[in-house]
Amino acid sequence: MDGVPAGLPLTEEDVAFELSFRRPGREFVSPRRERDSPVILSGLFQGRTTGAPIAITVANEDPVSSFYEEVRYKPRPGHADLPYAMKYGYANWDYRGGGRASARETVARVAAGSVAKKLLMIAGTRVAGYLRSAGDVEVGEVGFEEALASRCSPVRVPRGPAETGVEELLKRVSREGDSVGGVVEIRVMNPPAALGEPVFDKLKADLAKALLSVPGVVGFEYGLGFAAARMRGSQANDEIRLTEGKPRYAKNSAGGILGGLSTGEEMVMRVAFKPTSSIRKPSKTVDLRDMTETEISVTGRHDPCIAVRGVSVVEAMVALVLADHSKRAGVIPAVRLSEEEAKRVQERWESYARPCGRARWLTAACPWSTPWRPVWAQPWPWT
Repeated sequence: MDGVPAGLPLTEEDVAFELSFRRPGREFVSPRRERDSPVILSGLFQGRTTGAPIAITVANEDPVSSFYEEVRYKPRPGHADLPYAMKYGYANWDYRGGGRASARETVARVAAGSVAKKLLMIAGTRVAGYLRSAGDVEVGEVGFEEALASRCSPVRVPRGPAETGVEELLKRVSREGDSVGGVVEIRVMNPPAALGEPVFDKLKADLAKALLSVPGVVGFEYGLGFAAARMRGSQANDEIRLTEGKPRYAKNSAGGILGGLSTGEEMVMRVAFKPTSSIRKPSKTVDLRDMTETEISVTGRHDPCIAVRGVSVVEAMVALVLADHSKRAGVIPAVRLSEEEAKRVQERWESYARPCGRARWLTAACPWSTPWRPVWAQPWPWT
């Protein structure tokens, strides 16, 4: 990461905290056992950023390339195997795990997003996502605090019947050797107003590019999104009213973005993830050795719904875009943080991280053989 101002309090534990929500090796996601322990190599001295580029490595500790031997000659339907081989040449294509098209690359996005999230604490901006739907199970819209609380769920769903519904769905499709897609909703509390640079660096345009670059994402919308296409202007327009002497939008129908600029209202956006392409159910493909039609049944360790772990990735990309625009707008200092700003960031970060203290299933010490169940013994916020 380049351009991070000096003076930001940062530790490997901060990065590991965010990576823990994306980590595989637990119920309802890929069983691949990765600790995802980050190591910060540069840009940090005595617990503060130096202003130099920050390099973070995360080792792959549990690769099994043998799972992909069949893929070497049989491109998987729904995957980028065939397009990559066509672009770079079959002899140069690394078929193991999907190469650069593999969702494993998203570990770097989440690591970088942890730094961006902490930078945004300067403005008191917080980002939270949750699984709004999985397959035909609808969770529905929830507020920011409930979205943040979804981190304490193994399927990233706020508490309630929907969580059980998603869990049962994922168990069923796993038994059937199939998968489902999902929709992730991201909510941004207290975003700075007037972020975005018309015409080609509009906030919505940069968010769309960042989020559509995530593996498996097939759609992006914000505010009313595609529903606005079925409305009349009298329905979609958001009345402006005075609230405590300031003009505010009555319904926030635009999801915090108008004209490509942030309005200062809560930002609301959604991304659609396709179903995991690697499934055990046989699919038609072509054997590239003799160009004959054949079938493939993909074995290995794959998520029944990539949207579950995708929540953390989407959060990270939103945070990165907002941090870039906040720095560009002068909300985040370009060169260094003052001691007061650094203290404020750390206090807000600790408050942000505290609600997940009850999610013991996220810790490295947790025995993965013991399925975690959420404990809602205390009202929000948890301490």
